[in-house]
Amino acid sequence: MADTIRSVRGMNDILPASTPHWQKVEQVLQRVLGAYGYQEIRLPILEKTELFKRSIGEVTDIVEKEMYTFEDRNGDSLTMRPEGTAGCVRAAMENGLLNQAQRLWYMGPMFRHERPQKGRYRQFHQLGVEAYGFAGPDMDAELILLTARLWRELGLTDVRLELNSLGSIEARMAYRQELVRYYQQHQEQLDEDSQRRLTTNPLRILDSKNPSMQELNQHAPKLIDHLDVASATHFEQLCAMLDKAGVEYQINTRLVRGLDYYGQTVFEWVTDQLGSQGTVCAGGRYDGLVAQLGGKTASAIGFAIGLERLIALLEATNALPDISGPDGYLVAVGESAQAAALVFAEQLRDAVPGLRLISHCGGGSFKNQFKRADRSGARWTFILGEDEISQQQVGVKIMATGEQEMMSWQALPDFLRQLLNQNNNK
Repeated sequence: MADTIRSVRGMNDILPASTPHWQKVEQVLQRVLGAYGYQEIRLPILEKTELFKRSIGEVTDIVEKEMYTFEDRNGDSLTMRPEGTAGCVRAAMENGLLNQAQRLWYMGPMFRHERPQKGRYRQFHQLGVEAYGFAGPDMDAELILLTARLWRELGLTDVRLELNSLGSIEARMAYRQELVRYYQQHQEQLDEDSQRRLTTNPLRILDSKNPSMQELNQHAPKLIDHLDVASATHFEQLCAMLDKAGVEYQINTRLVRGLDYYGQTVFEWVTDQLGSQGTVCAGGRYDGLVAQLGGKTASAIGFAIGLERLIALLEATNALPDISGPDGYLVAVGESAQAAALVFAEQLRDAVPGLRLISHCGGGSFKNQFKRADRSGARWTFILGEDEISQQQVGVKIMATGEQEMMSWQALPDFLRQLLNQNNNK
């Protein structure tokens, strides 16, 4: 007997018991994004490897260790996208979208070969939001206000906003030199990851989650004290806008990005409910990325939300949206009723747009069919038998109360439309 084939490690099935929650959350995300004028863009999962080497940086963990990269039959090096921003910029450049300001969003799977753990998978799903052509802090503020609205719409309260500024490239390079000098003076206290990052990406040392590194990082020079004038002014104006809008935030001087293309504003929404995987949303400015990929310099800012973490946070805080079962379950008793049931169900779906109706298939006794109707969670069970067909009637049972009545086929659609409208208006 052949061995059972199992899923690839770190790539998980999302089962029917969970997908309704995902769908509800995705609907909220899409509705809020539409309210701010953002438009969907759909991007390929495969990109040329060079795109990520040039955007993320060749000496980052993502490019060096985590990407799923292979050569295709033409000998081209291709990579399954580890993040969405680079591909979105590539698409905007290639299709002439950067000729005017753009508000874009995308949603879908990303891939990184990391050690799987709760909240961190090798295939994970992200919502990405990108805005091009907006240089001022008002766009930074808009994106933060948009995310704050998302949390309200989803019923989340246990998230907090952390802000920082990475300044200009020139200011960051000067700060980097000072940071390297500081860590070299304490090199014996650096853990293995920090030793490696000291020569590749020393700003990432500030973001270390190792408890033994916290005191050393606490006393490290702060980038916000070394900002160029333009970046400092931009950050002050952003904070003033958030203050005026009543958005609470904390300035976290150790907040950096793992990707080389970020500069100026960076922000994260974090929670204490998910252990070490506490970042639910992360974003910031990357004004230099378009030029880095061969285009003209363009202002750009965006954020990403990890959907697995968002769903986990909703579950941890008992904020998952309520999921209702189908509206109706059609039970058919008798050979002629079973033959007529599928047609009757089609007529009901035509007459009542939006009706979610399961028509029983597979035969079985009235008792067994009714058990299935009960397990489905349907609000009403419709009963169609030989007598009902001859009289063009249907039995209607309200499952919550047990009340049951006979109704003509002609009257049923109006009855259902009225009840559905009442339910939708609640």
